[in-house]
Amino acid sequence: MKLSGGCNCGQVRYELDGEPIRVGICHCETCRKESGSAFSFFGIWPRASATLSGELGCWQSRAGGDRFCPKCGSSLFCWSDDSDEIEIKLGTLDGPPSALMPGYELWTIRREPWLAHQTGAEQHMRDRQDSDG
Repeated sequence: MKLSGGCNCGQVRYELDGEPIRVGICHCETCRKESGSAFSFFGIWPRASATLSGELGCWQSRAGGDRFCPKCGSSLFCWSDDSDEIEIKLGTLDGPPSALMPGYELWTIRREPWLAHQTGAEQHMRDRQDSDG
């Protein structure tokens, strides 16, 4: 699988080679505020599978370093310096992310009551390592 994407203005571009390790949805406050939506839809790939170009801005969140385009403000990636994984915001893909189905949901205690859970996806009240999901 080869995918590509980028920011709204085109200054930042990326290519992904291979399948994601996992795909998820997060309903936490940080993801809601960062995405400007009721949840964040993301995929995790090995960092070595991602080729990035363009200038990135960074701010630190609980998940690591959130990377964005400093020109248009599009949020694109997240990674920690001590991890070999990169989180890609799936709404930034060039094509629709229809084939990438969420395998889990995080922070379901904050899911909007009008938003149904994803059928077949693991449910976690908080982060994935929690056993209360």
